[in-house]
Amino acid sequence: MSAVVIDGKASAARLREKIAARTAELKSVHGIVPGLATVLVGNDPASEVYVRNKRKTAEAIGFKSVHVELPATVSQDELLAQVKALGADPTVHGILVQLPLPGHLDEAAVLDALDPAKDVDALTPTNAGLLMSGRAHLVSCTPVGVMLLLKEYVGDIAGKEALVIGRSLLFGKPAAQLLLAANATVTMAHSRSRDLPGLARRADILVAAIGKPEFVKGDWIKSGAVVIDVGINRVNAGEGKTRLVGDVDYEGAKKVAGAITPVPGGVGAMTIVCLMHNTLIAACAQNRLPLPSAL
Repeated sequence: MSAVVIDGKASAARLREKIAARTAELKSVHGIVPGLATVLVGNDPASEVYVRNKRKTAEAIGFKSVHVELPATVSQDELLAQVKALGADPTVHGILVQLPLPGHLDEAAVLDALDPAKDVDALTPTNAGLLMSGRAHLVSCTPVGVMLLLKEYVGDIAGKEALVIGRSLLFGKPAAQLLLAANATVTMAHSRSRDLPGLARRADILVAAIGKPEFVKGDWIKSGAVVIDVGINRVNAGEGKTRLVGDVDYEGAKKVAGAITPVPGGVGAMTIVCLMHNTLIAACAQNRLPLPSAL
C-alpha cells in the first residue's frame, strides 16, 4: 500500500486562477483593486523570503502591493503608528505584519492595533472570536489551505476522528475550529500530551504542526488515515547542504496512510494563495460586495 500524494501545488494553482479572475472582475466592474500591505521589521533572511514571495504573488494576481520596511531598532510607537496609518488607507484592504518581531517589540500590542477588517492573517482577538462563534470571514491562511485540501481529496469529513498536534494561535487553534465546523470529532494534542502515539493511531485525519522534524513516526499512523503535514524544517543533508522535511516521517507514513501531503509541495503551497484569498474577501467586505468563498 502506498498513500495518495496530496498535490498542494496543483490545488494552489487552481485557486490562484479563481482569485485572479475575480480580481479582474472587481477592477473592470467596480473599479476596485485589492490592496495588500506587508510590514517587515528588521532583516531576518527567512522573513525577507516569505514577504518577497507574498508580494510577488499579490502583484502577479493583479493586487496593489504596498511594502513597508522598518529597521530592527524601530520603536513600538513608530511601528504602531505605521500599522494605524495603513489601517486608515482606503486603498489597502489587507495588512500583514511579518512575525516574529524583534524582542523589544510587543507583538500582542501590534496585533491589537490592526483593524480586524484588514487582518488577513486572522490573528486579532476579534477574528479569533468570530471563528469560535462560526461567523468569521477572515481565517488563518494555513488552516484554510488544509481544509481545502481535505475537501478536494477526502470530501465529507463529518464524524471522522481528527487529531491536531500543535496548539499555536496561527495554526493549531484555528485548524481545530474549522475541523469542528466540518463536523469532525477533534482532539488537540501538544508537547505535554500523554501517549501521543496512541492518540495518533486513533485518528482518521492526522494534522501535524509541532515544529519538530520527522517527529511523527510511520507506526503512529492508522492504516488508511489522511496525514496533513504542516511542518517545514530545514535539516542537515550532509556535505554542507540542507533539505526541507515536515513534522512527519514521510517515507514511513506513506506506506501506511491513505493520503499524505509532501514537504515541500503540500500545505505550504496553499498558504500564500489563501492569504491572497483573504485579501480578496477583505476588499469585497469593505466595499459591501458579495464575498467569495474558497471552502
